[in-house]
Amino acid sequence: MNDDQLSGEGRDITGKVKETAGNVTGNSSLQGEGVAGQLSGKAQKAYGAATEAFSGGVGPMVEQAKGFARKRPFAAAALAGVVGLAVLNTLRGKR
Repeated sequence: MNDDQLSGEGRDITGKVKETAGNVTGNSSLQGEGVAGQLSGKAQKAYGAATEAFSGGVGPMVEQAKGFARKRPFAAAALAGVVGLAVLNTLRGKR
C-alpha cells in the first residue's frame, strides 16, 4: 500500500464520520462535506492502486493475463465478449 492509498483511506474515513455527524445533527453542509470527502478519498485510493499496479511496468500484467487465458479459456473468452459488448454499446451511444 502506497502513500496515496493510505491518504485516500484517511479521507474516506473522515468523510464517513462527517457524513454521519451531519446526518445526526441535521447539518446538510457537513453531510455534503462528508460525501465529497468520501469521493475524493476513493479517487485517491484508486489513483494509488493504479500507480502501484503500473509501477512494475505492464509486462507482469500481460503475463498474468496470458496465464489466466491459459488456465481458464472459457472465462477469458466470456470476459473478452463482455468487454467487447460494453465498448460497442458505448460507441453506439455517442452518435
